[in-house]
Amino acid sequence: MAREPSGSTLQPTALVHEAYLRLLGDSEVRWRDRGHFFAAAALAMRRILVDRARERASLKRGGDVARAGGDAVGEVAAPDGTDATDPIDLLALDAALDRLNAHDPRQAEVVMLRYFAGLTIEQTAQALALSTGTVKNEWTFARAWLRRELASATGQ
Repeated sequence: MAREPSGSTLQPTALVHEAYLRLLGDSEVRWRDRGHFFAAAALAMRRILVDRARERASLKRGGDVARAGGDAVGEVAAPDGTDATDPIDLLALDAALDRLNAHDPRQAEVVMLRYFAGLTIEQTAQALALSTGTVKNEWTFARAWLRRELASATGQ
């Protein structure tokens, strides 16, 4: 969110609020554990951001593709040797995450928790009941896989 264009209508607080409303809705939700909650929260935030990107990309709204930032995004998206602060196309990231999920669901879950829920390595390990070393490895491999996918999607 830090690298969203100035004047962006979606602020981090609004994103969290909307995700909270989507998570709870009109029903009472029972979370199995912290991992279940964070996975649901990350998915809600992903859907909100992707829906917003689709709206902005539609011809009716001027065809402007939404860009996203954040430390985790830069770490996921920036090819080696480039500026990790460059924004990426959320629609391309969404499609790449779907492919990653088909390839390796645990790596996709690590990315969801790190990127969309903003969890640290340690928090992600706790949420997934994995060791921090395993999460670091999964994060490293997932970032490399996503870099390759995003580069091939943009023809770089």
